[in-house]
Amino acid sequence: MSHYQKLVQHAQKIANFNHLAAISGWDQAAVMPSGGNDARSKAMAELSVLLHQLNTESQLADWFHEAEQEHLSPIEKASLREMKQRWQQANVLPQDLVQAKSLAGSKCEHAWRTQRKENDWKGFSQNWQEVVSLSQQEAQIRAEASNTTPYDAMLALYEPGTTTSSLDVVFNDVKTWLPNLIDRVIDKQDQESFIQPVGPFDTANQKALGLQIMQFLKFDFNHGRLDESVHPFCGGVPTDVRITTRYDENDLVQSLMGTIHETGHARYEQGLPKEYAGLPVGEARSMGIHESQSLFFEMQLGRSSEFINHLSRLASQQFNATSDPAFGAENFHKLYTRVEKGFIRVDADELTYPAHVILRYEIERDLMNGTISFQDVPELWDQKMQNYLGLSTKGNYQNGCMQDIHWTDGAFGYFPSYTLGAMYAAQFMASMRQQVDVQAAIQSGDLSLIFAWLSENIWNKGSQFMTDDLVKQATGETLNAQHFKTHLETRYL
Repeated sequence: MSHYQKLVQHAQKIANFNHLAAISGWDQAAVMPSGGNDARSKAMAELSVLLHQLNTESQLADWFHEAEQEHLSPIEKASLREMKQRWQQANVLPQDLVQAKSLAGSKCEHAWRTQRKENDWKGFSQNWQEVVSLSQQEAQIRAEASNTTPYDAMLALYEPGTTTSSLDVVFNDVKTWLPNLIDRVIDKQDQESFIQPVGPFDTANQKALGLQIMQFLKFDFNHGRLDESVHPFCGGVPTDVRITTRYDENDLVQSLMGTIHETGHARYEQGLPKEYAGLPVGEARSMGIHESQSLFFEMQLGRSSEFINHLSRLASQQFNATSDPAFGAENFHKLYTRVEKGFIRVDADELTYPAHVILRYEIERDLMNGTISFQDVPELWDQKMQNYLGLSTKGNYQNGCMQDIHWTDGAFGYFPSYTLGAMYAAQFMASMRQQVDVQAAIQSGDLSLIFAWLSENIWNKGSQFMTDDLVKQATGETLNAQHFKTHLETRYL
């Protein structure tokens, strides 16, 4: 057996344990009784230690050295590159830090579910202080190993190849035109009337409607399922994708678009190359590319007028509201493209969403680089919300800095993925339109040509190529944020 083949076998063993960790994590968030959390947290911490041990076994250094001398095909070289990157990322961290961070994250996230509802910043910050401290230790260790800043080292875990300097250029540009565009669109929409559908919309009907939309989007129910959780997410593995949404019986919009968003993540997972299953090269390219797929589904497809025509028809049938003008296609389009300045990121419209992301990026960047303390976060959050959206969160922690799940377990470096994803999604749609009559495909109700383009250009590539190369092959250029700006101006003005 060649050294490359030994590495492949080892990677597939790690993938099997990651499979168990993913399903256990889904269970903890979706269906586990609250009394099981302590034992589950210990079990998952133990599993994280086991995975760390597998990722850092002493013989791997020799195997990588030998494999690099072997005659490998281009795809095998890409596979070796991805395995080595995972190994290097794992190898720099001491085992006790991995275990401590897992335990602290589980404790903080579980308590956050109650503390957020109670607006309990003091209680939350006692747990979160440890998560931040351990994450800063991790960031510092990774920075020294990769000769970067601490935040760039964390960013590389989610967006390999992306740096703070490149993000600052893109996001600073967005800040020059986004506030004015938001105000112009709100002024325009203030002149238009729309009807807010009146609930209650019972959860069973909302779920049934969500399942219909998932079928329309070709979700494979033989390899996945829909459940409910506090925070919508997509988890599991490509052969067993678990997506969740949340329901509000007074709000039909939220759960439906959440379901469409998570279905985009799931279709990417289900479309990854099966011949490389269990290998890093067969996994999603980055979180930005992952978000590009969920936002392609939710924003590019889901809020197009053609898609909303289907949505209004299915919703009016499900809720016996075919004669209700609130469920009409024109009103639904106004409803699903409504722009409002709000506190909550996951409820934000397409236009204000980047402001929520840039705010979080700037805070977590400075937190990991050590220029601010965890205690500074509520005040900074309030300042930036006022600057970017004209809203104050002073004393309103549950709708301010406590609203997201990501920081509870130390996922610092993740947030930029959302707006990068929106930008990639707009760029993919612009390129797709040159080859596919997207409007006609959505109108017909047969989205197979759209999914074929995504499969050929994104899904089936896995991590064979670095992000810039993947995007350039698909669109002819690397990230060009102008496509995003053009899309927003076209849709909203």
